[in-house]
Amino acid sequence: MSAEHASMRLIDDYARGDTQLPADTLWALESHLETCASCRSRLADSVTNEAPGLAALVDTVRAGLEPQLDAAVQMPSRLRRPRWVSAWLTPAMTPWLLMTVAVTLIALLLDAAGLSGNFGGASPLLLIAPVLPLCAVAASWSRGLDPAYELMASTARAGLPLLLRRTTSVLAVVLPVLLLEGWLTGAMTAAQWLLPSLAFTSTALALGSVVGVTRAAIGLAAAWGVFVVAPAWAGGPSPLALRLDQLPLWGLLLALGTGVVIARRKAYSAL
Repeated sequence: MSAEHASMRLIDDYARGDTQLPADTLWALESHLETCASCRSRLADSVTNEAPGLAALVDTVRAGLEPQLDAAVQMPSRLRRPRWVSAWLTPAMTPWLLMTVAVTLIALLLDAAGLSGNFGGASPLLLIAPVLPLCAVAASWSRGLDPAYELMASTARAGLPLLLRRTTSVLAVVLPVLLLEGWLTGAMTAAQWLLPSLAFTSTALALGSVVGVTRAAIGLAAAWGVFVVAPAWAGGPSPLALRLDQLPLWGLLLALGTGVVIARRKAYSAL
């Protein structure tokens, strides 16, 4: 492939269904075809010349479907979402984002009711803030929750770029809500939860390259609940992990998680 267009030889091989094309070349070509009308036009011509049987099959299917489509009842058009929404979000994320925001509101009410004494003196909002994004991150790349998972996973742009887009969209919703509620309650500073939250997110993505993002996010959230939230609920001391002098360790965890994601960036296309 050149810097701008695929070679005609590559397009001809693709049209014939050449099984010897390397996987990375095949994915690069399909990704390019999504955005290049010129190469799609050349592919259509190549199919006609290089794979006449396929072209005949498509024409036969079209001829059989056209009468049925013409006679079908026209459904009212739905409100079309902007293209960038489909590129950054998945419908499965919406209820999980709403649930995450609802949980932060419940924690805000607990803070306003002065119930922090029931959590070892720590703010309920501070206890859950580091792991809140993990719920929506888990839903953003879940086989069980996304009905179009197989379709999305088989596209040329699946893998780390799509996963990072969806993770960014989660953080763009959850973090401002936490910042606002932290400011309203005055019970926590951004430094206390923002760095741990980003560290947990990067660690979930890093572990996700091995065990899957959903399993990694759920496992980290469960570990936080068992070793931090539960002892605080039982009246233990204020969690050590949320003290300001622990921030360098959270920063190190964030750097390590980010490094693993970069080093294993090719593994995400096979999740």
